[in-house]
Amino acid sequence: MTILITGATSGFGKAIALKFAAEGHRCIITGRREDRLQEAASEIAQHNVEVLPLTLDVRDRTVVEDTITNLDAQWQDIDILVNNAGLALGRDSFENADIDDWDTMIDTNVKGLLYMSKAVLPYFIKNKKGHIINIGSTAGKEVYKEGNVYCASKFAVNAISQAQRIDLLPYGIKVTCINPGAAETEFSSVRFKGDEQKAAAVYEGYQALKAGDVADVVYYCSTLPPNVCINDLVMTSLAQANSFYTYKQ
Repeated sequence: MTILITGATSGFGKAIALKFAAEGHRCIITGRREDRLQEAASEIAQHNVEVLPLTLDVRDRTVVEDTITNLDAQWQDIDILVNNAGLALGRDSFENADIDDWDTMIDTNVKGLLYMSKAVLPYFIKNKKGHIINIGSTAGKEVYKEGNVYCASKFAVNAISQAQRIDLLPYGIKVTCINPGAAETEFSSVRFKGDEQKAAAVYEGYQALKAGDVADVVYYCSTLPPNVCINDLVMTSLAQANSFYTYKQ
């Protein structure tokens, strides 16, 4: 198989790429940071699979369209798209939130997912098969205090996934939305803008998910029989009930 993963320089994206590479599948990976993208590509290549790194920002519609539309013929037979690129910025009450943070989250989590899906779809439609896997969040299932626009962006991912599933039925395209709970990645460090003390506090007192846990679930969902599709899946650590109930010791 050939899998295209956005936001593959760290966290879920990188773990997903390494999981599929370990199983012998070709990887197309995207990321904004050229140096980290090349590092990820080198790690993936150690599994003796082909890897194509594409330096791009999913928020840039023109670059996404041009890059994906003009893929070399040998890379156009894409089987799976994982819309993983996303982030949270800030944890502020609505009236105090930074509008620039809102714009970045909406442009990445929502528009970036739309741009990439639209760019890859012609390949899926031509082949009459394909699988879109959108990485949502438990934050897209219920809103928590000071989550406002991040939660809204993940609610949008949930709604878009449902719409894709309906509209793409005639083409035999699977659509899966995977919604992880708290996972110990760079997520909180990015959210708190480099405040590592605040980021670490998020994961204190319990065992959060790891990026590899999410990668395993993505792989499972993508390797089921052709007539089986996991539509919507919520996963958390044992200590977490949903986006705001966590048992800490």
